[in-house]
Amino acid sequence: MNSINQEQPEDNFKDLDGSEAITKLKELAEDAKTCFFTSNIKTGLPSSARPMTVQEVDDQGNLWFLIANDSETYKELQSEPLAQLFFQGSKYSDYLNVYGITTLSADKEKIKQFWKPILKAWFTEGEDDPRIAVVKVDPTEAYYWDNKHGNAVAFIKQLAGAAIGKTLDDSIEGKIEIE
Repeated sequence: MNSINQEQPEDNFKDLDGSEAITKLKELAEDAKTCFFTSNIKTGLPSSARPMTVQEVDDQGNLWFLIANDSETYKELQSEPLAQLFFQGSKYSDYLNVYGITTLSADKEKIKQFWKPILKAWFTEGEDDPRIAVVKVDPTEAYYWDNKHGNAVAFIKQLAGAAIGKTLDDSIEGKIEIE
């Protein structure tokens, strides 16, 4: 029995690097907006995952978040700075898995840059709340799953493939190499 990927009439793997990699990382992370941010990934204990909103993906591919400096997540990242992020941008595509090294700070300029009024639900004293911290995730490894031509084309190809009994998958996946 052959793997589904061996029966594809087209190549479904493309590793990305340089500006193309950063563009794909930025596109997938910012479209999804929220990820499962996982810490405690190397301790041997069960990892901790929580939904978090990415504030920005910068031109170097770093992902930026705001966090409470009195949270369990903050404490975990202080003792183990490795994190894994899982993004899902849509029901059928736009998946991104990122490993990275975190840096914690109280950078007031970044807090001001990322501040939105909705954040007052967590930081009740506003953008000057002393509990606000910044998390920068510098990716060390990333992998994506997407489709080549958008969800509409992917759906049509799947329908056509099902009708003729042939795998016509519009998916594309590969490593994202950030230098």
